Amino acid sequence: MLHAFDTPVTEAAPRRQQWLALLARAPLSLLETALASHAGQAPQWLRAPETGLIMVQGRAGGTGERFNLGEVTLTRCALRLPTATAESGIVGLAYVLGRSHRHAQLAALADALLQQDEQHAVLELSLLAPIRHHLRTQQRQRQAEAQSTKVAFFTVARENDSSSNEAED
Repeated sequence: MLHAFDTPVTEAAPRRQQWLALLARAPLSLLETALASHAGQAPQWLRAPETGLIMVQGRAGGTGERFNLGEVTLTRCALRLPTATAESGIVGLAYVLGRSHRHAQLAALADALLQQDEQHAVLELSLLAPIRHHLRTQQRQRQAEAQSTKVAFFTVARENDSSSNEAED
């Protein structure tokens, strides 16, 4: 994870990383529904939503050598809630794959709200829990689809051996 040099690392950082990852992968419909009551607020933009490209790296084989895989489209933004003061230090950030400015706006809004203690418990139940459920369901579906295409090569090899033995007899 990238850190600014002047940003102190706190105990809440890993928890925030988790919800930022969830918000980035959340379907837009879930964000719209859960944040409908907050979406009417006009935020103070520290960085308006903007779309660009970033380089994605992969790791090769058993050595873990990095290589440039390619570029992907990314949208980012940063905002401060109208009710938040500069002294509170609460800034909502979002980085999402793709070109959806709305998704980035809502993810940044949710990030700012989740940093407020009075909003966190409510949004944990109404936003983060449904996102986790959706992502688990999606993962199970992908695993089931991949499992349906699985080939047991050991069994195929044994079947080929037995058919060649029968041909010799």
